[in-house]
Amino acid sequence: MGIADQFKDKAKDLAGQAQDQAQDRQRQGQGRDRAKDAGQQGRDRAKDAAQRAQDEAGERFDR
Repeated sequence: MGIADQFKDKAKDLAGQAQDQAQDRQRQGQGRDRAKDAGQQGRDRAKDAAQRAQDEAGERFDR
């Protein structure tokens, strides 16, 4: 095996590693997006619950 072949093999290895790292970063980004969406949904539910409680308290006060 010549030096040129060694460089080609090393280049292929590095390219594969770079692709694997890019895929890992993409998966991590998707995980963060899902977590952000879940957090937003939780805040929306809490906001809705607070609004309902406020409405109910207002109705009781109006009686």
